[in-house]
Amino acid sequence: MPNFTKNAIKQAFIKLLEEKPYNEITIKDIVGECGINRNSFYYHFQDLPALLEEIIRESVDGIIKKYPSFSSLEECILVAVEFAESNKRAILHIYRSVDRDIFERYLWKTCDYAVRKYGDTVFCDRKVNESDKNIMLQYYKCECFGQIMAWMESGMKDDIRTTFHRLCVLKQGHAEEMIVRSQQ
Repeated sequence: MPNFTKNAIKQAFIKLLEEKPYNEITIKDIVGECGINRNSFYYHFQDLPALLEEIIRESVDGIIKKYPSFSSLEECILVAVEFAESNKRAILHIYRSVDRDIFERYLWKTCDYAVRKYGDTVFCDRKVNESDKNIMLQYYKCECFGQIMAWMESGMKDDIRTTFHRLCVLKQGHAEEMIVRSQQ
């Protein structure tokens, strides 16, 4: 029974996030939405930020499980975009809230995972010194994270998939050139 209640709390919170800003949601709203008492909420979660963090962590863990590897940088970026697009209005409400750092931390983790998996593909049979490899991975992780944050800052209005596709076309061969230079 506790899993049912915990899931009901999460679903109620996500529904409310789609309807109104994070800063306007109260525990009273959540328990009213799912028909439980406040004690039931506090049995499962310390507070709203703890609830938010668990939902985001589970989303990121799901993405990681779904994508064990990547064959292109574009694929990496689109996985991070998937994380942001999953509940667009809710994500924007979180992005514009006082607990935005929770979202940013997990977006960073998602970008890190995706880029490292891409790196496994790109670096697999090449001799690249570890320091150069880390510099390149950090560069791509920052690129991925920064592009998504800029998109969010614009209200997620742009067609980010088309933009990323074009960016990847423009940067095609860039990773391979960096690898060649690192071997010189």
